[in-house]
Amino acid sequence: MPETTPADPSARIVVIGAGVVGAALADELITRGAQNVTLVDQGPLYHTGGSSSHAPGFVFQTSPSRTMCQLAQRTMNKLDGLELDGKPLSARVGGLELASTPGQLQEIKRRYGFARAWGVPAELLTPEQTVELWPGLDVTQILGALHTPTDGVVYSARAVEFQARRAEAGGATVMGLTRVVEVETEDGRVTGVLVEDATTGEDRRTIPADIVVAAGGIWGHPLAKLGGMRLPMHPMEHGFAWTAPVPELPGAAPDGTPLADNEPGRPIIRHQGSGLYFREFGNRIGIGAYEHRPIPLAPEDLTDTPELLSTGQEPAKRAFTQEDFEFCRAETARFFPAIKDLPLEDEFNGVFSFTPDGGPMLGPSSTVEGFWAAQAIWVTQSAGCAEVVAEWILTGHPGIDTHGLDLNRFDPDLLSDEWIRGKASESYDEVYDVHFPHQDTTITRGLKTSPFHTRIQDAGGVFSEANGWERALWHQQNASLFSDPEFLSRAPKAFGASAQAPSALDDAAVSNDIDAPVPVAVPRRDAWDQVNWSPIAAAEAWATRNRVAMYDMSSLTRYRVKGAGATAWLEGLTSNKIGKTVGAVTYALMLDQRGGILSDVTVARLDDEEYFIGANGPLDLDRLTGLLPASGTVHIEDITTSTCCIGLWGPHARDVLEPLTEGDVSHEGLKYFRSAKIRVAGVPVLALRVSYVGELGWELYTQAAHGLRLWDQIAAAGAPYGIIPAGRAAFSSLRLEKGYRSFGTDMTREDTPEDAGLGFAVRMEKEGGFIGQDALRERSTNGRRLVAFGARLDAGRPEAGAAVLAADTDKVIGWVTSADFGYVTGQVIGLAWVPAEYAEVGTALSILRFGTEIQAEVLAEPVYDSSMARIRR
Repeated sequence: MPETTPADPSARIVVIGAGVVGAALADELITRGAQNVTLVDQGPLYHTGGSSSHAPGFVFQTSPSRTMCQLAQRTMNKLDGLELDGKPLSARVGGLELASTPGQLQEIKRRYGFARAWGVPAELLTPEQTVELWPGLDVTQILGALHTPTDGVVYSARAVEFQARRAEAGGATVMGLTRVVEVETEDGRVTGVLVEDATTGEDRRTIPADIVVAAGGIWGHPLAKLGGMRLPMHPMEHGFAWTAPVPELPGAAPDGTPLADNEPGRPIIRHQGSGLYFREFGNRIGIGAYEHRPIPLAPEDLTDTPELLSTGQEPAKRAFTQEDFEFCRAETARFFPAIKDLPLEDEFNGVFSFTPDGGPMLGPSSTVEGFWAAQAIWVTQSAGCAEVVAEWILTGHPGIDTHGLDLNRFDPDLLSDEWIRGKASESYDEVYDVHFPHQDTTITRGLKTSPFHTRIQDAGGVFSEANGWERALWHQQNASLFSDPEFLSRAPKAFGASAQAPSALDDAAVSNDIDAPVPVAVPRRDAWDQVNWSPIAAAEAWATRNRVAMYDMSSLTRYRVKGAGATAWLEGLTSNKIGKTVGAVTYALMLDQRGGILSDVTVARLDDEEYFIGANGPLDLDRLTGLLPASGTVHIEDITTSTCCIGLWGPHARDVLEPLTEGDVSHEGLKYFRSAKIRVAGVPVLALRVSYVGELGWELYTQAAHGLRLWDQIAAAGAPYGIIPAGRAAFSSLRLEKGYRSFGTDMTREDTPEDAGLGFAVRMEKEGGFIGQDALRERSTNGRRLVAFGARLDAGRPEAGAAVLAADTDKVIGWVTSADFGYVTGQVIGLAWVPAEYAEVGTALSILRFGTEIQAEVLAEPVYDSSMARIRR
């Protein structure tokens, strides 16, 4: 994301869209001291015809994403107790998530763990307890339920009017029936918005603006184009209907208070297995259906304001498609038989925006200064997102991890109409599905492949997708390793009372004898662990630790930076000293002004003013480009797709590489964390002596045109040493055994380097300073630590977001960021955030997985090869 300068309180801010997001944003801006805010909408105030006018207002706070859960919590917290004309803006009636199959029961136990991790009150109910809470449900159809008593509903139209009126009372200007037709700019920055009367298309005039925020909901894609952005979001239709009055419903809250026609008295319900949700609307039931075909709607096909005014037809309400709704109606009747024979009323297809990953699109434009987006946000996260954007605009900092929210998080090369529409449809189709931790996309596969792709296919590569890249998880041909006479297996590590030394890993697998054979443990797997996993991953880990393996690392993001002043520029952006001798490789962090981690990078100095940077993705390029010196002498080039990379790692890596190489790849000639330009089998290669798997070896980069020869020549030279292609499943395990962190998963801008175990990458005394240095001097810790933990191998892999408890208590103290099978160390191994007082090596912990507590303990790092002898030989 580009760096943003805090806006002056007197800055002229125009918010486009007076729905539940835009109204909340105007309110938040005024609350924070903004003095010149204008809120405009093309529809009539305050029922403008967008999604907010018809949204049923369900708020289930629990999510696998900590950030999305925080946004929902903020939304409910803000609206608590607020009223418009004596009527509440929200009601915390609670939520019920039903399970009717053993798989769904596992899913709600999983969600119970997320709720515990993120601080959402929750309990698992028996069928009888569920029906006691919601009389009329058929107990025979229910195996259990997750009850979240602080969930509830937001009365979206009421919330819009209250927040807009409060903003207006604080000095904001609120304008309805005003369509924005152009965002005016000068010298690359916003100067105003050109508007017209939305009913006639006349009376064009300019509203001066220093900042413009597109918060137009389902109109977000064309609105973003006005500011030079292409947002990957797409309107989708979604079936909704009310039943006729239900005689069995009391029409009153449990305390006897009569319900208005849009109010529930009991918890809101969803059943993800059937793709539906329903709740009381007074004495009726409202049903929402996700279990139907995706129905994308082209933005240009949305109706306009004149039609709304003349016919009453809201643009975000489309003709009901009965056939798409029937399944969910029948399923609702299965759980609540009282509606079985009742007719439906007020049916329609509501329109909502969907993004490729289901997340909002927030942040500043990287091309037009002063243009922002707050798009693809549902009622659930509405006020929370408004708080974040207002804080971001007025302080320059969002106050929350935004890497999964930032509008620039997708590779621009992916953003075809086909991809946006396909991914939005997939997102819709899966919104109420059970999401397995390693589930993959099926949309527009094969957009990016390395030069090695056909060779990996020939080896039986099983692929996953990341940022458009096809990446092998494992290779079917490597199943033969299990019958290799040298293959060694080991027993899993013992924990608890059965372990002689709970923290000791004292077998040959992790001994300091670098020539000792390294056995692996092959775990059993349950239904959740088998998705995109195979025991072949253990065999590929064994080959990497004992022989040598080739990893296709072409999907790693990489840039070339060069030009006069490049060294000084990069020094100011990175936490470590990068201006070392030519050939040096440095691991460094990019921090924000508050010392939070925005990314981690590997920087190789190729010449006095030329660098090779290994980064994390589009957000890094966006930020670096936005910070380029005004002199124009420093240039950055994304060379990811024009180059390729082989990770050659294992104890025999040098035996394979040396005979092919023109250049010195001995330990003395090319030391650990050094780089060199060499030739391998005649191919020009940039070799970086680094290893994310913790074994001897190199990342070997070359032009894509040379890639296939490089692969084939290394494969042929490695045949006598048993070389194999290895995939990301083994890679994930090996990196966790070595304790390496992954940005965006293990640490974010909410974390400091010291807390994340990355203090070694910060040179506080660095001459000239760096972004975030002053903040780290004032506060280097947030009081928590990222620790490695081990658990029984047969307990299964906890996923990111699993709750961490203090041992022998019910006290939640943290959460898991990543975990995998540790084949070599014979345990489940992972990383988790815990308070500093629980970070001592040997501290007993419990990890919550599907409602069951798994015994775990804090491990010393690195768990594997603590002497670093294997990687430095």
